[in-house]
Amino acid sequence: MKTTGAKPPGSSDEASAAQAVREMFDAIAPRYDLLNHVLSANVDRLWWWRAARRFRAVLADPDAAVLDICCGTGDMTMALLKRRPHGARPILAADFARGMLSRGARKFGGPGVGERTAGEPYAVPLEADALHLSLHSGSLDLIVSAFGFRNLANYEAGLREFHRVLRPGGQLGILEFSEPGGLIGKAYAVYFRRVLPAIGRAICGRNGAYSYLSTSVGNFPAPPEMLALMQATGYEQCAWQPYTFGIAGLYTARRGDG
Repeated sequence: MKTTGAKPPGSSDEASAAQAVREMFDAIAPRYDLLNHVLSANVDRLWWWRAARRFRAVLADPDAAVLDICCGTGDMTMALLKRRPHGARPILAADFARGMLSRGARKFGGPGVGERTAGEPYAVPLEADALHLSLHSGSLDLIVSAFGFRNLANYEAGLREFHRVLRPGGQLGILEFSEPGGLIGKAYAVYFRRVLPAIGRAICGRNGAYSYLSTSVGNFPAPPEMLALMQATGYEQCAWQPYTFGIAGLYTARRGDG
């Protein structure tokens, strides 16, 4: 495997890596949504929609316990909520970057937030570290993470913590970037390593965050390695569905009944 977890510049261990990631995302939170939509040409909206559709069966159960971990500003949460029935149990939307979470809560919060009506599905914001969740073991039916898992300081520890809080038979979905091969991969590499950091710097005035983004994608395990890690951590039915020529993809798995 290329790396065991995120390694932002200047970090020396898991604790400093986590702190650097938190500070980075808090700093870019005000411009995060704009940057994502500009840099992906709005294709990210399609990725969230497809990921939510993959779990439509469990989302349709009003009693299902659902967690969107590393929820950021809540776009994946909103995609999940569109699949929830009227009066459904609230989704838990968790992130450890308070600046990101507070912006997400304006989108997905419950009654009294925005124009949400009584009975309309909503999410409860939860400031939480993905590696140390304050949730009971075996309490969740579904965990989804969109473009946040890559930033964990320890990927194996994250998978083990998700496994702990999933009930037997519970499902896991991790939507992440990847590096496609061939000519598309070469063009993508130029965009991701040169163009994306420049646009990010121009819009938010910060160089480090979007330089880190391109580096973190290159350091993230390739799909075969990621699937092997998921299997080694105790998951079953592990699979990867590529999106948009493999620029992104959805990892899915199930916690065994044992």
